[in-house]
Amino acid sequence: MQKGEPMTTVKQASYELLRANGITTIFGNPGSNELPFLGAMPEDFRYILGLHEGVVMGMADGFAQATGKAAFVNLHAASGTGNAMGALTNAWYSHTPLVISAGQQVRPSIGMESMLSNVDATTLPRPLVKASSEPACAEDVPRSLSHAIHIATQDPKGPVYISVPYDDWDADAGEVSVNLAGRSVQAAGTPSRQQLEPFIGALASAANPVLVLGPDVDAARANHQAVALADKLKMPVWVAPSAPRCPFPTTHPSFRGVLPASISGISALFKEHDVVLVVGAPVFRYHQFEPGEFLPAETTLLHITGDPGEAARAPMGAALVADVSEALQALTEGVPESDRPLPAARIVAPPPRAGGTVLAPEAVFELINEVAPRDAVYVNEATSTVGALWDRLDMTHPGSYYFPASGGLGFGMPAAVGVQLANPNRRVIGIIGDGSANYGITALWTAAQEKIPVVFVILNNGTYGALQAFATKLKAENVPGLSVPGIDFCALANGYGVQAAKVTELNDLKQKLTTALEAEEPTLIEIMTTTISPF
Repeated sequence: MQKGEPMTTVKQASYELLRANGITTIFGNPGSNELPFLGAMPEDFRYILGLHEGVVMGMADGFAQATGKAAFVNLHAASGTGNAMGALTNAWYSHTPLVISAGQQVRPSIGMESMLSNVDATTLPRPLVKASSEPACAEDVPRSLSHAIHIATQDPKGPVYISVPYDDWDADAGEVSVNLAGRSVQAAGTPSRQQLEPFIGALASAANPVLVLGPDVDAARANHQAVALADKLKMPVWVAPSAPRCPFPTTHPSFRGVLPASISGISALFKEHDVVLVVGAPVFRYHQFEPGEFLPAETTLLHITGDPGEAARAPMGAALVADVSEALQALTEGVPESDRPLPAARIVAPPPRAGGTVLAPEAVFELINEVAPRDAVYVNEATSTVGALWDRLDMTHPGSYYFPASGGLGFGMPAAVGVQLANPNRRVIGIIGDGSANYGITALWTAAQEKIPVVFVILNNGTYGALQAFATKLKAENVPGLSVPGIDFCALANGYGVQAAKVTELNDLKQKLTTALEAEEPTLIEIMTTTISPF
């Protein structure tokens, strides 16, 4: 800056930096520490208000996953960060690129632990962020923000946290900030032929290989390459346990469904396969404890991931850390075409019948599949019905499915709002369990205020269905707190300004869903359903 030129403030430099990186939507719930940053926000920025920080984080998580780009989250000091931690867990395991800012007390007051001081701010969000910082001086805020953006968006993508004292925003940004907006950081991760040769050889000589795909294959190019590899090697395809995104078209004859989240369950499914290739997923994210052999004795596991941590912690297999899309393309080009017949398409059993005013979730999913547009996007947080949903919804487009990667509740409703915000030309249907809905119910208010036309389908069975199944499995008798009766979701929706309807028949559901999909504002449909086991 030359003598006599007007000063560039930290705030001005930060907004310029965000704009240069295409980050002009801010998700937040403000407190006093955040007001100096948000005051006189540039007109080309959009602020999406959530009524609770968990909802704020969930909306940003869905938005970032759907756009494939970093989203900006603005939280209130330690308390706001704490409120958002459950939702941050999902973002961490989904590899969601988030830049999370938190307002800090003014610098002279932090050491005295004045009210709204974020004590030891950099430690608070760990280990659920790739990096956490509080700039040592005001002049370093823009550089720290630039660092956060580039760390968040480099593979493996993930959330990054920065705590900013609120007296920094009006300070002089200094010379360091001048070149930040023009920076770019790229990564090249194409594996060499030598690195891939053991994989190509093992797949070429395999008698009965199987492909397991994870969320990092959801990008359009990687999705296409996964289909090409499956077709060339004529192998069945499974989705990794608890996958937060859909990596393979569910209508493809090779598609087999979602793997169970247990050691013995996975091992049993692979007993006929001599080579298992896992791409873009951990090996594996187990949940229920069902011990056994990790793999059948004669089975070889190969693993391709963009996450060094996933490769390092796997209990078995040969791993290659590389760009997933590039590796899939190189594998597809390198393996010979198999003369095996294509796997026969699986047969899904018809949905069970339910009586009276209670519908079977399987029947609900089949009707949704019939009515919804082919490029519909599903955000699922009906956790006890995951297998039934994957069996009955046709998902053929990349970016068609989102699920809470950590299993923590409260993702579904906010994420549906964020995903719809990111996909104005596709219709988003949030399929939410009644237990899950209560964790993110205030997302309805944001959807109504912003006129975001997401369709919320509440499957109400009056219980925590997944927990009831676990209680049976674990032989835990008379567990309290598993029933949640007496909640009127239509009344709650109306209170937040969202149109709502309760349906008891499939024909009525068809009519209500058709109307909701044509609406230009959000709609909630509540359905009383039977309980099914996730196992």
